[in-house]
Amino acid sequence: MKKNYFLTLFFALAFFTTFLGFGQNSANTIFIQQDIEDLSIYPNPVSNGKTFIYITSKLNLTKKIEFYDVLGKQIFSTVLTGKELNISNLSKGVYVLRITEGNFSETRKLVIK
Repeated sequence: MKKNYFLTLFFALAFFTTFLGFGQNSANTIFIQQDIEDLSIYPNPVSNGKTFIYITSKLNLTKKIEFYDVLGKQIFSTVLTGKELNISNLSKGVYVLRITEGNFSETRKLVIK
């Protein structure tokens, strides 16, 4: 007898939970942008002794640029108000750049040959 009450209660709760809107509904899903729109870093890889890279995006707002080595140690951080970034103080190697523009952030790889 207890099994019947348990099953009835279980199915009733499952029905009302879905009926009242507690179930997942894909129609209410909102797309949230996580990346910086049209972010571009060039030239990449950097070679021939070039000392500048260009970082652009659709909005071209002020960007915070953080440089990390491949081990995850932060090398340095700077704020970029234009498009041109001086990289003459970096040695040859692979770097991970964390770029923050407004409320959006993106990570990219930079290779200096």
